[in-house]
Amino acid sequence: MPPVKIHVKDNVAVLIEAISKGEAMFVGAFSLVAQDNIDKGHKIALTNIKTGENVIKYGFPIGHAITDIKAGEWIHTHNIKTNLGEILDYKYHPEVHKKPLAVAGKTFEGFRRPNGKVGVRNEIWIIPTVSCVNRNIQLIAKYAMEKFKDAPNIDGIYEFTHPYGCSQLGEDQLTTQRILADLVNHPNAGGVLVVGLGCENNNIAEFTKILGEYNADRVKFMVAQEVEDEIESGIELIGALVEYASHNQRQKCPVSDLVVGLKCGGSDGFSGITGNPLVGAFSDKLILHGGSTVLTEVPEMFGAETILMNRAINTEVFDKTVKLINDFKQYYVAYDQPIYENPSPGNKRGGISTLEEKSLGCTQKGGISEVVDVIGYGDTVKNRGLNLLSSPGNDMVSTTALTAAGCHIVLFTTGRGTPLGTAVPTIKVATNSDIFKRKTNWMDFDAGQLLNGQSMNVVVDDFFEDVIKVASGKLTKSEIIGSREIAIFKNGVTL
Repeated sequence: MPPVKIHVKDNVAVLIEAISKGEAMFVGAFSLVAQDNIDKGHKIALTNIKTGENVIKYGFPIGHAITDIKAGEWIHTHNIKTNLGEILDYKYHPEVHKKPLAVAGKTFEGFRRPNGKVGVRNEIWIIPTVSCVNRNIQLIAKYAMEKFKDAPNIDGIYEFTHPYGCSQLGEDQLTTQRILADLVNHPNAGGVLVVGLGCENNNIAEFTKILGEYNADRVKFMVAQEVEDEIESGIELIGALVEYASHNQRQKCPVSDLVVGLKCGGSDGFSGITGNPLVGAFSDKLILHGGSTVLTEVPEMFGAETILMNRAINTEVFDKTVKLINDFKQYYVAYDQPIYENPSPGNKRGGISTLEEKSLGCTQKGGISEVVDVIGYGDTVKNRGLNLLSSPGNDMVSTTALTAAGCHIVLFTTGRGTPLGTAVPTIKVATNSDIFKRKTNWMDFDAGQLLNGQSMNVVVDDFFEDVIKVASGKLTKSEIIGSREIAIFKNGVTL
């Protein structure tokens, strides 16, 4: 298959298949001879590029040449360097897009909660206030799952361990409390057991101040130091939650109620050509149906941030986006770390050379819709449409942040592959058909078919229907293998 030139302005193309030095190929109307052995997903120069000149991909600079590059040569970290600087000033240049007509009537089978929210699962969650009881809640979940395995309408009983809840101070402790409170309030949980030790900073009395109002039938509490047998007491409380939650049944809910997280990890050279554009097309389609999507991984917006800024719905959202970007850069500076220490080793092996290249691919998950709001870490979605969320790119931290923000499902594109899942259904989208076929126990959808001539319109329609099936109860591969992890972003001292 010939290399792909993504944009008319590009002076590089992406190889669909590996080539050998001396091999001839056509890129569009002109022929090219490879000057190096080049792996699939990597870039080949289409023209001669002089030292200091920009390398163009996606129609934007992804860095500059640090040596003269001949047409047909491999372009990677050995001959390209980022153009990115430090903290910047930005100006708002709003893009005006003609809005397509909204679509109504599409539904999925979800769980309508008494507070009006909708869940796509009816699970029982066990949330620890502190890491000291992690093993205890694992045992409670294990034995409760065995005891209540035949309970009607219950999709499972799961614990979510974490290493925090004590020896934290100030904003750092508040961050932990807010994320845990968001999980307790998540509509995918039909019932929640909160388990504390009793002597921790984040004890239940303090935690409930952050949690706010709650339904006492849906949320139960247990302090392990105050009961004789915390396993037995925990199972008894789970029984009450199962009894309450089992009365919930799936019913038709409008797709406009869905909130979907947008995430990538283990990216490769195809991520910005297949998986991420597919997720972006899905995001635009869901928003047309009145739904909401959430884009995060702020450090992987660096270099493409102005694209998002200029899609801000107004100056207030633009200013919030500027703050989102520059605050994260200040976080790096505060720890005396390079702002642009990215992409990862796996990204580089997959063909990504600079952060601009990675970011220009990553941000495509947000499609072309307007940015309606910027959400702080630990905050939840309030406005329908495309939202930006403050969180690092780390897979476990960012998927947890998306869950805490209220996402029912996370779409996770990957070219290198990962089994990771979080507290909500995590749909793995393979950016190439090879990883989809090799890791059948990890991957849910093959976006690599876009490289084989299938049209985006057809693939996004299929993908949209598949997501609706997951929202209606179809298990993802990460759910099947039991990968349900959370991680909280720590930024403070430990006592």
